[in-house]
Amino acid sequence: MTELVIHPGLVLIVGALLLPLLRGTLRSIAVVALPLLVLALVWQVPDGPAWQLRFLDYTITPLQGDKLSRLFATIFSLMAAGGGLFALSQKSRIEVPAAFVYAGSAIGVALAGDLVTVFAFWELMAIGSTLVLWSQGTDESYRAAQRYLMIHLLGGVLLFAGVTGHIVQTGDVAFTRMVLDSPAHWLILMGFLVNAGAPPLSAWLPDAYPQASWSGTVFLSAFTTKTAVYVLIRGFPGTELLIWVGLFMAFYGIVYGLLENDIRRILAYTIVNQGGLMMVGVGIGTEMALNGAAAQAFAGVIYVALLLMSAGSVMLMTGRRKCSELGGLFRTMPLTATCAMVGALSISAFPLTSGFVSKSMVSQAALNGHLLPVWLLLVAASAGALLHAGIKYPWFVFFQKDSGLRPAEPPASMRWAMVAFAFLCIALGVWPEPLYALLPFAVNYVPYTGAHVLTQLQLLLFSGLAFFMLLPYLKRTLTITLDTDWIWRRLLPALQLNVGLPLVNTWHRLMRGLLDVGSEVLTVVMHQHRQDGRFARTWSTRSMALWVLVLLLGYLILYYV
Repeated sequence: MTELVIHPGLVLIVGALLLPLLRGTLRSIAVVALPLLVLALVWQVPDGPAWQLRFLDYTITPLQGDKLSRLFATIFSLMAAGGGLFALSQKSRIEVPAAFVYAGSAIGVALAGDLVTVFAFWELMAIGSTLVLWSQGTDESYRAAQRYLMIHLLGGVLLFAGVTGHIVQTGDVAFTRMVLDSPAHWLILMGFLVNAGAPPLSAWLPDAYPQASWSGTVFLSAFTTKTAVYVLIRGFPGTELLIWVGLFMAFYGIVYGLLENDIRRILAYTIVNQGGLMMVGVGIGTEMALNGAAAQAFAGVIYVALLLMSAGSVMLMTGRRKCSELGGLFRTMPLTATCAMVGALSISAFPLTSGFVSKSMVSQAALNGHLLPVWLLLVAASAGALLHAGIKYPWFVFFQKDSGLRPAEPPASMRWAMVAFAFLCIALGVWPEPLYALLPFAVNYVPYTGAHVLTQLQLLLFSGLAFFMLLPYLKRTLTITLDTDWIWRRLLPALQLNVGLPLVNTWHRLMRGLLDVGSEVLTVVMHQHRQDGRFARTWSTRSMALWVLVLLLGYLILYYV
């Protein structure tokens, strides 16, 4: 093991465990400075294995660097810093330390060189994110944390089984590209897809994330799904199945986002939608497509977090989270509204924003690969993202009908976090070269061409026109959207109550009956073996001889008959 290289993820995890010991200004400084220190450490990790050790006759590589891992570790560190700044006024003493454990584990996955380390940090990530949910302290968040943990433990079991099978099959623990040629690799892929929010378990994300606090959802939006994108890029590039899974996720997020009334559930479905677009890039598997998936993951962490920061600010200052209860907030929250619009333009891939220079790479890769149906569906998904996240969310919350609410802007730390992320959205859109330099492959792509800008502006214009034409059908209503989480929230508990409990009670009655019969038989047997019992008596030789004669006679009859 090389002692000179410090593991950035472990630094963040250890620092998170020490945060509860700090108070006041010192704690606030540590919350922001610790992730920035980790960011510096990320860039100290060299290419290739930095830590190696022997474990059960295998070579484990807990720390390994390359361009792809450095890209994801960088954005995870930036997200921890921005999320920490946003959460400085959070009263919960558990949330930020849990979020830093969560972020440090995501960095650990990104810098892992073997499947054993990936699994260890993967499970620690599930624990940290569950604690972020639980720290909200409400009954709803506690139940949501239970459901969330249940789904992710299922994903962990699938991943563990797959990793174990892979090691037995190949004798190697290195985390490299895999193909779907064995049950073990299918199990690994399914474990990854659970965290990615793929069907049929996509609903865990909009079920759980909106139940976190106003700052907790910001942390949750960044790490689980983007870590899944990273491991898919690393482990399953070019797997065609991911194209169709990703397209399903993209349209699933759009449809449910348009139906939703809760502002944070709208944005939760946006995370599913954006993850699907990244997965399409992984499935295409060319260098441009993988660059596009990685670039979109980097930019997506920022603009989705920015949108959720604005939603968290609204929730904190108004105490409300339904579109039907909000509107006209731009009058007293102009900065929050402006930052929300920057995030909305970015997720819509508007020119001069980060979404424009990242999302189009996947579409271009589909076009270059002569995948015309995929390209058409990606264009349609891009238009849909504008409808539900780019227009619906800011329109209903900050504009349209006045709700009569006059909340003030959120605290200064929250405003600074939103401004910083809004600046990054615009800066990366205006000057994409630093982002392109981080990508795993050489970039031969120019986003600002006349044809591309004109095409995107036309798409955005007609999508916006369609939204306002359909506005009467999208009016705010108090609705509850049924999703596949109905299976484990309603169906399974109902089956347990109406089928499982009667079966259990019947089984218990049967077992009690058997025990009663067994007890009676045992009593009879013990009675016969007492000192004065039948089997404890002394039998005469004449009686024994008679019984032997009877047995022999019976045997002879059976033998000859």
